Amino acid sequence: MPPEADDTEAKQQPASAPKPPSHDQEVVFDSAGLPKMVPAGYRSPYDQDWRVLGGLAVTVVYLILMALYIDSEVGWPAFVTLQVERMGSFLEGAFAPLAFLWLVIGYFLQKKELRQNTEAMKMQFVEIQRSAEQATVQAEATQRAELHQRRESYLKLAELVRTQLGYVVGLLFISSQMADRNEDKVPAERLGNLWMVVGRDDPEAFSREMLRLSTISTVQYCYKLFFGTEIRTRHTSNFEHSFERLLRAAESCDEDDMIRDALMGSAHGNLYRRIQNVRENVPEGYEIGVYDFDPDSREGDIQPF
Repeated sequence: MPPEADDTEAKQQPASAPKPPSHDQEVVFDSAGLPKMVPAGYRSPYDQDWRVLGGLAVTVVYLILMALYIDSEVGWPAFVTLQVERMGSFLEGAFAPLAFLWLVIGYFLQKKELRQNTEAMKMQFVEIQRSAEQATVQAEATQRAELHQRRESYLKLAELVRTQLGYVVGLLFISSQMADRNEDKVPAERLGNLWMVVGRDDPEAFSREMLRLSTISTVQYCYKLFFGTEIRTRHTSNFEHSFERLLRAAESCDEDDMIRDALMGSAHGNLYRRIQNVRENVPEGYEIGVYDFDPDSREGDIQPF
């Protein structure tokens, strides 16, 4: 066969054959002779129903008896020559019992089919409910997976922000404790150790130091630690702004406020609350943004914090 013929046959073949019914479905023919898909095990009420078989048997017997009656009482020659009106009246009366019989049989068959359709609809309703439950479970699983992914992303971001906050507090610590006029200037070796700890595995080392200083200092000197100079005020504001952004970012993945509580309970969180307390309770004679005092002097600071 030439190659052209092969190509023609290949083009004439259908792109894809119809899919056969699945193992839980069957193809049956309804009363009109049309195919339809039904669940496995479904049987039409017209398939070998005892009522249909009984009706057929009665019909056959009745027709035989009627033929015998015509043959014995009327005679077929006389019956054939009857007038149309008389023959119609005879057939109407003769077939009335059969018509009533099949009417009753049809009623019971239709009742049975309606019952089967009702059961099929109940099964479909159950399947729809199961599908809805599965969809709900899948949606919840997707939400949990999305929440887990957001938490993982947040925790990675939070670690970077904690390190950034540690550096900001470190600069704030240097601004106050390494000043030339500071009487209790921190030794360079200790400062280097603190930076080493922050860079290695503990970004809250400087925050703990600032908490210690603010705890043992007077109200006035505690204010000076955070707002004593323009540089300190800028570092303090940067710390507050970054920490507040970290808290806002936690809202998208913190349904029960566990992450927020953990942040507020850390050294950064306690320092943030201490700064907020100082900002809301500025000592008398001081004003944030005004630097007309010695930021490192402790003279006149008599009120304990």
